[in-house]
Amino acid sequence: MLSVVVVSDFAHVEGGNSAVALSSAIGLTDAGHRVTLLSAVRPIDHEVGKRLDRVVCTDQHAIGDDSARMRAMIQGLWNVPAARSMDKLLRELDPRRTIVHVHGWSKALSSSVIRVALSRQFKVVCTLHDYFSACPNGSFFNYATNTICGLQPLSGSCIVSQCDRRNYGHKLWRVVRQLVQNQFGGMPRELHHVIVVSDFSRQILHPFLPHGVQIHYVENPVDIRRREPVDVRAHSAYVMVGRITQEKGAHVFAKAVNTLGCDAVFVGDGDQRLAVQSLCPAARITGWLSREKVLAEFYQARAAVFPSLWYETDGLTAVEAAAHGIPVIVSDASAARESVIDGVTGLWFRVGDEQDLAEKMVALQDDDLVQRMGRSAYDRYWKHPRTLARHVNELEHVYEQVLAC
Repeated sequence: MLSVVVVSDFAHVEGGNSAVALSSAIGLTDAGHRVTLLSAVRPIDHEVGKRLDRVVCTDQHAIGDDSARMRAMIQGLWNVPAARSMDKLLRELDPRRTIVHVHGWSKALSSSVIRVALSRQFKVVCTLHDYFSACPNGSFFNYATNTICGLQPLSGSCIVSQCDRRNYGHKLWRVVRQLVQNQFGGMPRELHHVIVVSDFSRQILHPFLPHGVQIHYVENPVDIRRREPVDVRAHSAYVMVGRITQEKGAHVFAKAVNTLGCDAVFVGDGDQRLAVQSLCPAARITGWLSREKVLAEFYQARAAVFPSLWYETDGLTAVEAAAHGIPVIVSDASAARESVIDGVTGLWFRVGDEQDLAEKMVALQDDDLVQRMGRSAYDRYWKHPRTLARHVNELEHVYEQVLAC
């Protein structure tokens, strides 16, 4: 039995990062390990609070949600209360039998918690759910040009580039945070072990990781019960699930839908909602839904669309669609393409090209083709399903290697 400290900005499911952190914490607990969650932002998920050995929460805001902007800026650079909480927690644990597993730190906790664990000689492993370990804006994406950024992080060209979603002042703050994180937080400079969630993200991140770091590959788990594949031939709607934001390519999908005049559903919400409504007024936008209602939308889909403009690190929507027997049309620049065999379980389209996306959507109007691809996606997924048990087994193998070093 190990002691595992799971580090997550949020004590509830706020996005894919926290969803994986919390589900793996529960899975590790069920496997017999003593698991503590260190987080900053409430509320505490009911199952997490009930089943984990302990939950330590600093009761702070996410830095993006804190109306006291100066406090948020300081917290994002170096979160002193979180560092103190981590220090107090680790004093009670044996570093020889404890893993500190970092999932999220950039939205509330800061790299201060990583520094404490490293300074106390604890074994630290970090799952790289995003690109904040290398890129100041966490995505290698230029929001001003709507394109993937190829600049060297923290180079002169990077620093003077206004790539930030908000403004150049915010970009400069993120540059400072990146310098603090690298030089003082030890992220990723002093890490010996990291976990990547796709081979795609490994290739992007590898040049920016320290020499000699051990890179482990552990897929994110998917919480899906097996049932008969969806009869996609009986449905007409193309479905996008996720944030309706610039980098997610919602406007690209909206333009393709408007061109074709087809049925479309946007499951989610975001700051581009009004723009999407303007581009395709006939599309249905559901807002955020419960897990059960999201699945209900999948059950009525002909195909899923994943039009992301930036790299992503995984693409769980594409995986979940495949598990239901739904083919996916995915941009060729995102990590989600790893979950789609082009022409077999779905289709790739040129990133940002609404005309190419529209052509791929037209191709799936063919009943025989859409059924064949959906069935192939279903069979491929269920041959090696991403169960939580499998995920935990892979984590345990990683932990053994980490502790042996």
